[in-house]
Amino acid sequence: MKFEASKAAALNRLNNFVEQNLSEYSKLRNFDFGPENRTNISGLSPYITHGVINEKEVIEKSLSKFSFSKNEKFIQEVLWRTYWKGWLELRPNVWTDYVAELNKIREEYKDNQNYKNAIDGKTNIECFNYWVKELKENNYLHNHTRMWFASIWIFTLELPWQLGAEFFMQHLYDGDSASNTLGWRWVAGIQTQGKHYLASEWNIKKFTNNRFNNIKLNETAHPKVSEKTYSIVKQDFSNKNTDDENLFIFENSLSFETTDFQNHKFKKIYIISNKNENRSIKLSEKVIKFKSLLISDQKQRLENNSINCEVVDISEVKNINEKVIALYPTVGENLDYLNSNNLKIDFLYRKLDQYSWQYCNKGFFNFKNYIPKIISSLN
Repeated sequence: MKFEASKAAALNRLNNFVEQNLSEYSKLRNFDFGPENRTNISGLSPYITHGVINEKEVIEKSLSKFSFSKNEKFIQEVLWRTYWKGWLELRPNVWTDYVAELNKIREEYKDNQNYKNAIDGKTNIECFNYWVKELKENNYLHNHTRMWFASIWIFTLELPWQLGAEFFMQHLYDGDSASNTLGWRWVAGIQTQGKHYLASEWNIKKFTNNRFNNIKLNETAHPKVSEKTYSIVKQDFSNKNTDDENLFIFENSLSFETTDFQNHKFKKIYIISNKNENRSIKLSEKVIKFKSLLISDQKQRLENNSINCEVVDISEVKNINEKVIALYPTVGENLDYLNSNNLKIDFLYRKLDQYSWQYCNKGFFNFKNYIPKIISSLN
């Protein structure tokens, strides 16, 4: 599966999936047939992560084809990302602690041979080695495979989940601070305390159509334990006045023309680029290039609509002395940079986030009950 870095490619993928493959999604979504056969999944996550297309567009397109009842599983999967983001927004210290723990563990494991073998795909587990190569070459893994991968990393290879989450973020085109961090915590058994995900040989063989042999795993491991608990932090997600402002957009909002604020008159739009120098997790060259191409694509579309815009590095934000407001970058590297440099900027929040994050105080099964209301709120 190849990902062209453009809005046109995203829309083409969305249209093709809905027209040709959505009907079989619920039945086939858990199968990983290999990187050359991905018709059973949408492959939209690299674009949704960067805001090139948004959840509203995807859900509305799917509902134009089938009823909610026939679409329910697909819509749930689309909104998992929204849920994870909301859960982390209400508990931002989970991310802060993760970055601090990662910096410490990274130093401890820099010469660890088991860790080196894992990231080089040189373990004694055939499927794991294959997935390491696939991740580095394609910058994408099937969601079910991500769960197997994380489980093997944590419970069979006995490596810290924090390093595994970093490895994913370095190479995934859809790397997302919320989905990735919380997904790894969930597999480990610390997101939902005491409930972990254990990969098994039979499950991998079944859902990969027996593509792999030599799958000897620890299938009796206990969940990891964390003493830390996180209380909900009260947040204000209300929007400020946007009159006569300049606008910052970050790498999660790269389709201004389909945001809730497309009709607002901003003096100028600054598209913020964040290279590795200002990131705690250093991304692969391919991921940095993918982001750069999506930013260039957004700039071209803005200019085609006669909108004054400029791409600036995040390190230059502090030198912009004009009045600015920003589309909210969400908890992660960009917000970390603003906070660490004490850059006080008012944010604009998407209506979807404002409405749905209130239901992220508990688990996803609670959130799931509110999905019909969330969809109604999109109209």
